[in-house]
Amino acid sequence: MPKKTTHLYTERLAFERLLVLIATLLKYPGVGSPEFVESGDNKNHDAISIVRIYLQQLAQELNIELPDNYPAVATLRKDLETLRRYGILDQRMYRWGYYLGTGALSTAELKVAFNAIASQAQYQGDAQTRRIYETLSKRLRGLDMELKGEFFYPTRQHLNRAIIHTDPEEMAAKGENRDTLFHQLPLLEQAISQGQAIEISRTKDLYGTNRTGRFQVFPLQLIYHDIAWYLLYELCENGHLVMGRVNRFNSHCYPVKIPARGLEKQRASLTKAYKLFENGWGLNLGDPESQQLELTGNLQFVEVKVRFYYPISNFILEGERRHLNQKIILGEIDKNNGEYKFIEYHVELPPRSLGEFIRWVYRYMDKAEILSPPELIKQHSQAAQNLYNRYKEKG
Repeated sequence: MPKKTTHLYTERLAFERLLVLIATLLKYPGVGSPEFVESGDNKNHDAISIVRIYLQQLAQELNIELPDNYPAVATLRKDLETLRRYGILDQRMYRWGYYLGTGALSTAELKVAFNAIASQAQYQGDAQTRRIYETLSKRLRGLDMELKGEFFYPTRQHLNRAIIHTDPEEMAAKGENRDTLFHQLPLLEQAISQGQAIEISRTKDLYGTNRTGRFQVFPLQLIYHDIAWYLLYELCENGHLVMGRVNRFNSHCYPVKIPARGLEKQRASLTKAYKLFENGWGLNLGDPESQQLELTGNLQFVEVKVRFYYPISNFILEGERRHLNQKIILGEIDKNNGEYKFIEYHVELPPRSLGEFIRWVYRYMDKAEILSPPELIKQHSQAAQNLYNRYKEKG
C-alpha cells in the first residue's frame, strides 16, 4: 500500500501559523505597504518582515504561543504562495501591502467610505448607491452592534440634495415617473467604462441656445454638482466637451456602431475637461472653437476684479482655495472694529465663465461692486437698477 503523502500543514504549529497569517491580513489590510514599513521601529524592515511582526503581535493577542523568532521570513513567503495557490491571494504583485479579496479597508476606513455611500444614497439620490447602501447595512449590522452603534453613526455627511427625481424605482413607487436619462444609467455607466459611443437625446434647453435633439457622444463621467447630476460627454463629430443635466435628456440611449475607444482615450478626454474646470468658473465649458483655443493655450482670458465690503469680505477671505489663480488684495482697516472695510478679489477667467461668475457675485447684493471688466460692470449695474425698479413699482 503506497504511503500517504503528508500535507505541509498537518502539523498543528504550521496550521496555526497559516490561520494567524490569514487573520493578520484581515485585521491589518495593506500590511507590508510603505505606510507600515515607514512607521515606528519598522523603518529598516522589508514588506515580508513587517507581515511577520504583525503576525507575531496578533498571535500574542490571541494567546497563541509561537516559538521565539518564529516564523522565519522564508517560511512566510511559502505561506503567501500557498494562499496564492488556493486563490485566497491573487497572483499579482502586492506592491502596496497585502489584503484579502475586497477587504482593502480597515474598520475606520470602511466607516468613512460607508458614510459617503449613505450620503450619496440619501441626498444625491443615486439609485445604484442606494441599493449598495441597503445591502451593506444588512451585511454590516453585526459590526455595528459590536461597536455599539458607532459604525452606523453618520460622523460625516454631504447635505447637498438633488432637487429632481433621480431614482427610477422611487419614481415608480411614488407615481412620479419622468422620461429622463436616469432610466438608462446601467447602459450609460457601461459605455463610460468601455469608451463606447452612444446616442442620447436632449428635450430641454433652458438657456435659449436651441441645443435639443439627438447627439452621438462618448460619455465620460457622471458628476454631482450642487443640486443635480450632470453628464460630462464628448461629441463624436468634433470632440467638443460638454456638461449636461441628466434630467434634461430623455430615456433615449442606444449604442452607436463606432468602435469602442478604450479607457486610455477616455482618461485623456477627462483630463482635458478637468483642465477646463480648473481654468473656469462653474460648469459651462464653452463653444467648440473657443474650447480648442483654450486647450491649446491660445485663448485670451479676462481679468475680473470685484470689491467686497465688510462683513462679506471676511467670508471671501475664508475662501483661500476658491480658485487656483485668484488674488486677494486687502483694503483699509476700520479703526472702530479692526476689520477690513473691503477687499478686492481678482481672477483671470475664460470668457465662457463670466456669466456663471457674475451669478455668484449677485448673491452678495450691495456688498459687492464689480471693478472690471466694463461689460460686467454694466451688467451688474443694470441688474441692480432692474431690481430697484421692480420694488419701486410696488410702492
